[in-house]
Amino acid sequence: MKRTPYTRTALAVISGLGLLALGGCEPGHKQTVQYGYRGTGMNQIIDVKHMVSPGTIPDAPYPLPADGGPKAGETYQNVKVLSGVSTERFNHLMAEISQWVAPPEQGCAYCHNPENMASDEKYTKVVARRMLQMTQTINSTWSPHVQKVGVTCYTCHRGNAVPANKWALSAGAPHPGSILGDRHDQNPVSADAAYSDLPTTGFADYLLGAKNIRVYGTTVLPKYDGKGASVQTAEKSYGLMMHMSKALGVNCTFCHNTQAFGAWNLSRPQRATAWYGIRMVRDINNTYISSLQSVFPDNHDRKGPMGDPYKVNCTTCHQGVNKPLGGVSMMAQAPALWGPVAPYTAHAGAAAAEPAAAPAAAPADAAKPAPLAMNGAGPGTAAK
Repeated sequence: MKRTPYTRTALAVISGLGLLALGGCEPGHKQTVQYGYRGTGMNQIIDVKHMVSPGTIPDAPYPLPADGGPKAGETYQNVKVLSGVSTERFNHLMAEISQWVAPPEQGCAYCHNPENMASDEKYTKVVARRMLQMTQTINSTWSPHVQKVGVTCYTCHRGNAVPANKWALSAGAPHPGSILGDRHDQNPVSADAAYSDLPTTGFADYLLGAKNIRVYGTTVLPKYDGKGASVQTAEKSYGLMMHMSKALGVNCTFCHNTQAFGAWNLSRPQRATAWYGIRMVRDINNTYISSLQSVFPDNHDRKGPMGDPYKVNCTTCHQGVNKPLGGVSMMAQAPALWGPVAPYTAHAGAAAAEPAAAPAAAPADAAKPAPLAMNGAGPGTAAK
C-alpha cells in the first residue's frame, strides 16, 4: 500500500491523540508496596512525582515552662476552659495559638480586645474557646483514630485563620425540575469526590449525617430500602471513598482487600482506624462546629452558600498524607490539649497551699480508657 502525505498526517494525528490520552494515566516512576498475599491485589501504588510533603512543623515560640505556680484562673479573668493550667503554661499555649492560627499582623488582637483581654466581644474568642474543648475531646476520647500522636490547632490550621480544606452544604440544583438543571449531585468538577463523576453529597450524608456506608448487596441491582445497599448508596459511598483516598494519598488497598471490600476479617487494621475517623469527624461537625452557627458572621469565608459554617473532612487534617504532618506529634509543647483540665477554684487553690495527704491507690481499672459509644455498626460489621 502506497502511503500518501495525507495518510502520514492522519497516522501522526492518531498517534498524537493516543499519547494525549495516555497522559491521563500519569506516566512516570511508581513505587509499589505489597501489603497482603500475592494475587490479592493488596498493593499500594505510589506516584513519586505527585507525592505530597507532610508539611513543616513550626518551632515553639519559646521553650515550654515548668508546670507550677499560680493558675491561669487566679491570674486572669474569664478563663473558662484552661483555668486549671498554670499561668506560665497558659501564656505559652496562647503564644502557640497565635502562631498556629492568628494572622501575624493581628496576633493576640485576633481574638482579644487589647484594652480588655477578658472580654468576649470578639466572636473569634468564643470560637477559639469551643475549638480548645474540641481538641481536648479529640485527644482524650478519639484515641482509636489519633492514637498517641494527638492533634493541635496547627494540625488543621497550618498558620491560617480558617483551615484551607473545608466544606459546607451545597446550594443544590438551580433548576431542580429540569432534566439538564438537576444532575442529582453528580458530574460536577469538584475536589469533594476527587474530580470523579460520583455524587458529592457524601460529606453531608456520612460526615454530618449518621448514614452507614453501604457498597454492595446480595441481590442483582438492589433497590434502596433505607437499610442495605443499592446502586445509589454505592455511588455515594464510592464518592466518599474517592475523597478519603485523595485526602490520605493512598489507594483503596490501604484499608480494604479488593477480593471483598466489605469483609472486615480480610481488611487491614487501617480500616478500623478509618471507621473511628469517620465518626470522629461527624462528632466534630455536629457537636462543635454546627453549634457555632449563630456565632460565626454571615460572610463567605466563614459560612457556605446555605448559611452553615464551614466544616471539616479528611483533607482538613491529612492534606494528602496518611498521617497528618508525617505522624510527628506536637503535643509535647502543648500538654494542656491532651484532655479537659480540672478547673481552678479559689477553694482548691487555698487547699493546695497546705500539705496534702498521700492519695489512695487507684483501682486497677481506673487507668483503662472507657469504651467509646459509637453510632451505627462498628468494626467487624459491614459498615465503615
